[in-house]
Amino acid sequence: MLERAEVPSAAGPAAVTGRPVARALGRLRQNRVAMVGALIVAGMVALGLAAPVLPLAPPEQTHLGHRLAPPLSPGYLLGSDHLGRDVLSRVIWGTRTSLAIGVSAAFLALIAGSVVGVLGAYNGGHLDNVLMRGIDILMGFPEILLAIAIVAALGPGLTNAMLAVAIANVPFYARGMRGAVLLLRTGEFMDAARAAGATDLRIVLRHLLPNIVAPIVVFVSLNIGWMITETAGLSFIGLGAQPPTPDWGAMLADGRAFITVAAHVATVPGLAIFLSVLGLNVLGEGLREILDPRSK
Repeated sequence: MLERAEVPSAAGPAAVTGRPVARALGRLRQNRVAMVGALIVAGMVALGLAAPVLPLAPPEQTHLGHRLAPPLSPGYLLGSDHLGRDVLSRVIWGTRTSLAIGVSAAFLALIAGSVVGVLGAYNGGHLDNVLMRGIDILMGFPEILLAIAIVAALGPGLTNAMLAVAIANVPFYARGMRGAVLLLRTGEFMDAARAAGATDLRIVLRHLLPNIVAPIVVFVSLNIGWMITETAGLSFIGLGAQPPTPDWGAMLADGRAFITVAAHVATVPGLAIFLSVLGLNVLGEGLREILDPRSK
């Protein structure tokens, strides 16, 4: 069972300005566990980007004469599904779909949550109370049930599934951003910026946000895997990707009926989900160690 990552607390101005990118990358290379995660994620991304140029059969092409072919069959390295479609081709093309949807949902939730969290924490007062009560209402619903309700209202499809997952995750980003901003709002460097006559917008963009970039990068990297899992879950129950779009969740749904006679149909996309989430979480933990000094 995956656990949602919490936003690491901001460590102040020195957390960003005192760590050059080259030094951070050097420390990442020294962290073997993080490098394993980085290699897994890089491999997934490379496969997804290279899908159009790889010598693969079209992922929607059916061949009923070769249905449920086992792995290592001629022309089917990872076997075929119940319609004779190449499982390898569908998994690799599904990598593009799953990663694109997961990353897009994470950044949509980040943007919306950041706006709500920063506005509430920076201004305080009635605006903060109103925004946080709205967030509390959203958090009152189980996340996956909220996503299902949103997709049911919008209609099934990958785009709507992405929007539903993003909306369901906005409260967690908003709460995390609010907590990080509250830690920095009363800092001396913020008082100095106000005394220098900087406008609120300039203070937020030039002084506040740069100092919470590091913890937010960690949070996003840890939660993209969660987004991928949720989107796959929506596709599994028929609310995400629609046939014949190659998607890991939809492939799992197709393969469950043949798990006793052709286990590879469900096992291969399941392993793809497992590896992608594992890589993203391991990489996120490595970034936490590098970018958050207090994690040590």
